[in-house]
Amino acid sequence: MLFFLNFRCLLLNILLVQLNIDNIMSIWPSSNESDIYLLGLFAYTPDASDNDDLAIHSRAMFKAAVLLSNQYNITIDGKLIGWKEGLTMGDEIVALNETCLSISESNIVSIVGPEFSRETLLISPLCKKLNLPVISYSATDPDLSDATTYSNFYRTVPSDDIIALALLKLFNRFNWASCLIIYQDDAFGSGGAKVINELFNASNIKVVQMIVYDMVKKSIRGNLKTYLMNSPSRIVILWADSISTSSIVQNALDSNVVGPLFTWIITSEILLNSFNESYYDDLVGMLLIEPVVASVVGAPYNTELLNAAYNIWQIYENETFPGSTHVNYYALFSFDATWALIKSLEELCSSKINNSSSSCLSFSKSSFCFNFRFNQYDSLLSILARTNFLGVSGFVGFSYNTTNRINGSYYILKNIQASANGLNFVSVLEYIGSGYWRITWDYS
Repeated sequence: MLFFLNFRCLLLNILLVQLNIDNIMSIWPSSNESDIYLLGLFAYTPDASDNDDLAIHSRAMFKAAVLLSNQYNITIDGKLIGWKEGLTMGDEIVALNETCLSISESNIVSIVGPEFSRETLLISPLCKKLNLPVISYSATDPDLSDATTYSNFYRTVPSDDIIALALLKLFNRFNWASCLIIYQDDAFGSGGAKVINELFNASNIKVVQMIVYDMVKKSIRGNLKTYLMNSPSRIVILWADSISTSSIVQNALDSNVVGPLFTWIITSEILLNSFNESYYDDLVGMLLIEPVVASVVGAPYNTELLNAAYNIWQIYENETFPGSTHVNYYALFSFDATWALIKSLEELCSSKINNSSSSCLSFSKSSFCFNFRFNQYDSLLSILARTNFLGVSGFVGFSYNTTNRINGSYYILKNIQASANGLNFVSVLEYIGSGYWRITWDYS
């Protein structure tokens, strides 16, 4: 009987902890008294226990940036900036619904997000019609670099055009002449695979096969083992998100087409302890290339802003703060996207105050979101295009000619290595946009 009572108490405790984490949005101070808002879009699933660090950490740093602007007393028409959020679950239609709902209910001046390229390809054109700037912290599809089509869009995360060039330099460094590409069938996957294929072909590196991973069926189209064993190349580039990457790698392990027969280069980090220990020897040697922030490669970044943001995060949502060395890099891109908009709004309204006695910002409101308009859109976009500041991810700057950040793009190459504690990703090379890879140094 005592055992069952203790078990019930333990279960209740676990449920209460999970309930606390699932309802973290209620812990942050409300912004209901603000007159203008930034809307953050995050691929977070309410009441789920498997939300990844990217969504959780990016949400926290978005809110921390807005609250930090409040601490710094950055005001618009004498009032503090507020935040709203839409939890999209990574679904384009949910993202559209969350955006329309917020715009219909509040004075939204800009969007931070969405997380996925497939969402952004829908949200950016919508917001262009509504006169709203959009800055994404993680949408990397090269098609979004077109400043003519996506004139209201910027991003703080490096575009896949840049990682494709970094991959080319990596192949040149090791004299690799061919590869296979496996990619997921969405905007992120097809866009990345396309730009790599075009760049490699133009540089005399042969892409012997393009293999598609069906995200709906959660399987490779065709037989992965047959594709790889019949291929003249033994280098595999896997272009997929973390969930799809884990599924594909497990398939490859089951088919015995990982190490040491093949060299795999993945582009999304996976949880190594999710694989059976019997596969550990096969995973050793797998490579991971990922975008990182300035602090990782010893480049300048804004320590004052970063420490202040972390302090706010710990005050309002300490249970999700992983420690400063374990914050997801995309969370810092999220902060800088938010801060770029805050600084641009501050500059816009400072100039308005000096030149007019009228209100800084105005809106054409409607209960139907497609009729909403932000009237100072052109002025804000003009300021945003010339924004340049030292952010928490490094130097952040934009221009009129591209939607990409014009500096602050860094990558690291990690190698899976065995240790006494199991498997770990160990950084071996870093790419800082200089056109070559260099050995990783410890900058701590």
